[in-house]
Amino acid sequence: MKSTIRSIWNFYAEGFRQMTWGKNLWLLILLKLIFLFAILRMFFFRPTLSGKSEEEKIEHVGMQLTRPITDNNK
Repeated sequence: MKSTIRSIWNFYAEGFRQMTWGKNLWLLILLKLIFLFAILRMFFFRPTLSGKSEEEKIEHVGMQLTRPITDNNK
């Protein structure tokens, strides 16, 4: 088991060491992830419960869980 994990690790480590333009693609992927999770979260996914008291939070969550489901596919 340990040798299998070690061989898989070495396979990927050696592959990443020998990359030429693949490193730039990984950098681009990391920048995209940072953009998606950090920047977009600030503007579109703000916490709706921040600044509310405990009772207001309970009320808000209760309303969200019990509101009727509407069919928007019509």
